[in-house]
Amino acid sequence: MKTGEREKTILVTGAAGFIGYHVSRRLLETGHCVIGIDNLNPYYDASLKQARLDRLQPFDGFTFFLETIQNRPALREVFERHAVGRVCNLAAQAGVRYSLEDPFSYQASNLEGFLNLLELAREFRVDNFVYASSSSVYGGNTTYPFSEEDRTDHPISLYGATKKADELMAHAYSHLFEIPTTGLRYFTVYGPWGRPDMALFLFTDAILNHRPIDVFNHGKMKRDFTYIDDIVDGTVAALERPFPYEVFNLGNSSTVELMEFIRTVEEELGAEAQKNLLPMQPGDVPETSADIEKSRRMLGFDPKTPLREGIRAFIRWYREYYGVG
Repeated sequence: MKTGEREKTILVTGAAGFIGYHVSRRLLETGHCVIGIDNLNPYYDASLKQARLDRLQPFDGFTFFLETIQNRPALREVFERHAVGRVCNLAAQAGVRYSLEDPFSYQASNLEGFLNLLELAREFRVDNFVYASSSSVYGGNTTYPFSEEDRTDHPISLYGATKKADELMAHAYSHLFEIPTTGLRYFTVYGPWGRPDMALFLFTDAILNHRPIDVFNHGKMKRDFTYIDDIVDGTVAALERPFPYEVFNLGNSSTVELMEFIRTVEEELGAEAQKNLLPMQPGDVPETSADIEKSRRMLGFDPKTPLREGIRAFIRWYREYYGVG
């Protein structure tokens, strides 16, 4: 092994996903070697995942494996062939609502796949293990803003339950095997190259194509929208700072009402949305709000992107990617 090779090499699972792509790109741009893993599953348009991947392939430090994290023998081969120093696990079956339709996909990726990675982190003694948790672990919590000290034992979606289970498994492995693990509770991430099942993408796509948008809970929702570049800052900071065991909120720490969010999208598009006002969906919550004092103090996390600026950047990307004038 070359000197420094292990320190520079980071395994990023879900590398073709929204957050995984942006984290991988930042690491590559700053001189790291990234071993990317993704199975390009069809939960949403796989061509978008492939397009993200195509933007990573030109980097000399990028190596990609088309594989699922449920395949432990294949994962072990990756660890055997490469000097993986740190793991950034961003692979997961995402989405609160989809967990009502296909619960076993969450069991396979978020539980079995996560355990595979923990076992390999133990076997190969990685220096740091950072993974995506979610604000969904707070479930029915009604104390705002959400703090890492709050109880998280009342999830209201299977997705949230699997993310809480990940935190518990990570804690056990940290305790038993002294593996540094850090869980990042992401809050409503948005920005260029975002997921088609998220609000900003859905709203932009519908408005530009003259379709109505679905507005749940009659618009009486609040979300802590967090721009992707700020999320990447926090994720990379966590990779650089191993802790025996920690969880952190990564949010913007500023809630926005859904109707205000929609108005901003309309203003930036120069078009008004046709709105279908609907009741709350099962598994959803009326508000998310992040207390990020701990992340500021221990990670130096400092989200800077105003909502309008972030929405504008997404719309600019969307128009360019889809060729919409």
